[in-house]
Amino acid sequence: MPSSPSATSSSERQSKRMERPPPLFLLRFLFLFPLLVVPALSQSPPQPKGFLVNCGSTDDLFTPDGLRWLADSSFVSAGSPRKLSLPGLLPVLSTLRSFPVRPGILQPRKFCYVLRAVRGARYLIRTTYFYGGFDSPAGSGTPPVFDQIVDGTFWTTVNTTADYAAGVASYYEGVFRAKGMTMSVCVAENTYTTSDLFISALETILLEDSVYNGTNFDEYAMGLIARSTFGSIGSTLRYPDDRFNRYWQPFSGSAHAMTSTHNISSSDFWNLPPAMIFNTALVADKAKPLVFQWPPNLLPSSSYYIALYFADTLPGSTRTFDVYVNDYRFYANLTVTSAGLVVFSTQWLLSGLTTITLTSESPLPPLISAGEVFGLFSVGNVTHTRDIIALENIKKNIASPPSDWSGDPCMPEQYSWTGITCSNGSKIRVVALNLSSMGLSGSLSPHIARMTALTDISFAYNNFTGPIPDLSKLKNLQKLHLQNNELTGVIPPSLANLSQLRELYLENNNLTGEIPRRLFRKGLDFRFLPGNHFLPPPAN
Repeated sequence: MPSSPSATSSSERQSKRMERPPPLFLLRFLFLFPLLVVPALSQSPPQPKGFLVNCGSTDDLFTPDGLRWLADSSFVSAGSPRKLSLPGLLPVLSTLRSFPVRPGILQPRKFCYVLRAVRGARYLIRTTYFYGGFDSPAGSGTPPVFDQIVDGTFWTTVNTTADYAAGVASYYEGVFRAKGMTMSVCVAENTYTTSDLFISALETILLEDSVYNGTNFDEYAMGLIARSTFGSIGSTLRYPDDRFNRYWQPFSGSAHAMTSTHNISSSDFWNLPPAMIFNTALVADKAKPLVFQWPPNLLPSSSYYIALYFADTLPGSTRTFDVYVNDYRFYANLTVTSAGLVVFSTQWLLSGLTTITLTSESPLPPLISAGEVFGLFSVGNVTHTRDIIALENIKKNIASPPSDWSGDPCMPEQYSWTGITCSNGSKIRVVALNLSSMGLSGSLSPHIARMTALTDISFAYNNFTGPIPDLSKLKNLQKLHLQNNELTGVIPPSLANLSQLRELYLENNNLTGEIPRRLFRKGLDFRFLPGNHFLPPPAN
């Protein structure tokens, strides 16, 4: 049973961690994004820190709310930009980037945007999708179903069919910790994908250290279920009122609503909510509890982050009440003033429909101003940094590398890069690199030698030129297949020092010089003819 939150400061309360470990799940969040035009502002606060990317656009876009959306070509190397000509679209939704699928291919592919990040910082990531029938005549098609991934973590499955039928876009929002100097946000094929993937907009917004700091982001990421301003019937509250461009959806429910004006500073709250969320509230009728269902959708049984915000609508007034979530006491004797406060739980079990109940025996009825609910899901592993850096340099030496060579090379496991095989366990290493028969050209990067877990390498049947690099550090290498290319230079003598090497195929290149004698050893299948121009061995 969930435990009651405990006080942490005069304006914030946090729940104790549940005793039993939470069940984990992969969360899908889908919400409506109305196609509305935001009125221009005379003066806007600073742009949120991070990147707002207008996918498929070739030029930067300045929207009426004062935000700058960047063209996406600096962040992605695959896919095709598309334009939509539907009337009434927001400018950000009028372009998208699509990515080709390969029906019948066993190995699904991911296509990633890679954006600079501050290592260890947490980011709000939002992806927005509006299909617009980009791949069908007169927009008559059906949106594809596919996955989205952040770094090595499977985030959720994207299904925008119902929203598109209603004429609206879909967005998904999560909070993730940056494990390195970049973050990758990817769309990926799954078994339900039958047409090209796409994305309309991408946001990675740097959060301040205090925001959602009760969550252990080394173990979990957070996927938004609902973020609501209670008692509001207006438009979605977002930037510039929310400095991180979080979306606060109006939620009126069937309870009595009240409005007021508060002089509340968001800096008094760890999550830094916009002050305007405290200007509306759902209020119970006199002498009755306040009971309502929120969030309105069914939830799978799992652990959730819940934050509930309160402010008395009467200046100088105080009211005290109990807060229950699904009949479990969330907080007892909560005293609310016009200064505002928030109570939150970092892990609270929910399942099915959720009922919020506020009960009071004081003269003033209970009320609530706003709330946030996130699902928690496990963070996936990532490829060893040494291999990531090496592969990025290998990629630079290839004229047209495979289109899915972006994001994490190995993770999630079913979405490793084309030609890459990886190890399992706590340290993810690349153990095989097989780019044979792909029509590739370029040269073999010396950074291959930094991938010290490699056992198998094949660049065979391509058009690579230049020398064979020194691979003497690859002590685990068992197979090296470089046949049928246009390689030049000599065979590195250090190859003879690789004691684990069992297959060395170099035929049909333009290699010259002497063949190291120690390559003619028992247990090594060494093929060097035809097609090279080696010197004859010296006379004994």
